[in-house]
Amino acid sequence: MTVGLEHYLVVSALLFCLGLLGVIARRNLLVIYMSLELMLNAANLALAAFSRFNGHLDGQVMVFFITTVAAAEVAVGLALIVALYRKRQTAHVEDLTTMKL
Repeated sequence: MTVGLEHYLVVSALLFCLGLLGVIARRNLLVIYMSLELMLNAANLALAAFSRFNGHLDGQVMVFFITTVAAAEVAVGLALIVALYRKRQTAHVEDLTTMKL
């Protein structure tokens, strides 16, 4: 049995749905952030699969750019979460909704 495009897309869709479920259901900022990264990686998997099966390198080049942006996002996002935790002593979303400047 060969692995076709459909298999990659099914895995990508499952990863995306799992990430979406984590964003919707969880209340911890770190878990929500990891779920967002999972959704981004699911999109990368779909792009790489389309690129491989179409025979063009455009999707794979786009994956490199998305991965670079994701690395910068991780650095900035985690710094913001750590700063919020140090200020409020909590990482739960409902505790951060009452923040004032």
